[in-house]
Amino acid sequence: MADALTIGKRIRSLRLERGMTLEVLGGAIGRAASQVSVLENGKREPRLRDLQSVADALDVELEALLDDAAPDHRSAIEIALERAQRGPLYSSLGLPALPVRRSLSDEAIETILGLHSELERLHRERAATPEEARRANTELRKQMRRQNNYFPDLEVQATELLAAVGHGGGPLSQRTASDLATHLGFTLHYVTDLPDSTRSISDHANKRIYLPASAGGDPRGALLRALAAQVLGAREPKDYREFLLQRVETNYLAAALMIPEKDAVAFLSRARDSRELSVDDLRDAYAVTYETAGHRFTNLATVHLGIPVHFLKTHQTGTILKAYENDDAQFPTDVLGAVEGQLVCREWSARRVFTVADQFSAYHQYTDKPNGTYWCSSSIQSTSRGNYSVSVGTPFAHAKWFRGKDTPHRRNSGCPNPECCRRPPENLTTRWAGNTYPSPRLQSSLLAALPSDSFTGVDSTDVFNFLERHAPDGAQDH
Repeated sequence: MADALTIGKRIRSLRLERGMTLEVLGGAIGRAASQVSVLENGKREPRLRDLQSVADALDVELEALLDDAAPDHRSAIEIALERAQRGPLYSSLGLPALPVRRSLSDEAIETILGLHSELERLHRERAATPEEARRANTELRKQMRRQNNYFPDLEVQATELLAAVGHGGGPLSQRTASDLATHLGFTLHYVTDLPDSTRSISDHANKRIYLPASAGGDPRGALLRALAAQVLGAREPKDYREFLLQRVETNYLAAALMIPEKDAVAFLSRARDSRELSVDDLRDAYAVTYETAGHRFTNLATVHLGIPVHFLKTHQTGTILKAYENDDAQFPTDVLGAVEGQLVCREWSARRVFTVADQFSAYHQYTDKPNGTYWCSSSIQSTSRGNYSVSVGTPFAHAKWFRGKDTPHRRNSGCPNPECCRRPPENLTTRWAGNTYPSPRLQSSLLAALPSDSFTGVDSTDVFNFLERHAPDGAQDH
């Protein structure tokens, strides 16, 4: 059923079509003209009995009044203006109410609505807090869980792209990645002055992709993510959900290009049949990082191998950076349901791996948790921002498919019970409580405000100046 504003506009439109005045329609339904005016202005919720009387007086079916579409363009923009004035943003401006009269032109109403829309956009961006990001990320993780972290449309796109450049399987070379750019109509330009707030820049006008000359790590990653964004038609996101979804999809498509589905599933199926599944082997077979291999394994394991899994990327401090699960692994969460930023139990393999002597090999461990026993494989990765672990795990019943299932390492975790590892032992508490003050290292993102003009954090001025410097001759006047 339409709301009171739309119903009112439909009544007024039908009344005017029939040349009826407020007084005439009021007399037909036994109401004063002022009451009809209130009804047409949408200032009170109409009762169904009254609407039936109005429909009879106007000689139309009741459904004609309940249609939720505005009767015409003028009515539509009047409804939008009324709604805007009744909203909290307009009220916060302290402006007087603007009567919607016939003397107010369509252009004037549309201008006001445009200004209001821009104010709403700025308000959303300035309210783009870490809390909003965590909420959006929590919802996105739920969506990924529902589909087992598998995106069939992106798999199809990756297969078609690789076929277009004649990739016959195996590791994707840098040359083939460059061929993909050529196939999509882009030229590649490696530069030393890429703005700090960007990983790459795509110039649609001149069909160029700019990449860092020395990014460190796998040089294919930044290129494939940039190409994936082009294939997916990524544009500046409107909100955090869209921003995060773009990142998930571009990373997924890039990984699907580096580790093609058909070949990878055959490779993993053979390993499962031999009970020798290993993220290390997937990494080595396709010449990717352990993190990429772990991500890709979680994309394919449940859909193609029937194995529920979880994935964790954890900083050496124990802070979760990325997380995914469809095996009911109970990650720590905040009150918003967000996992990222929470501390992993000290007994999980994601943190135990930092305590072992051999930090170059994968570490395997069984962990008894309140909801069951899980087997995990963890590996340490080193970056300029410190060390972090990448962990892939599965419930005990599925550990039989993996190399490392015979590990002697087994720990017990009681988290989220604080007695497990969050609360210091009683003897240490007795000795030190009240006798020390550790100066905390403030997390850089804890209080940082995001730029008011771009919640993505990209500095548009730097980007546009960069493009101007690197534009081909004559393109500045294009």
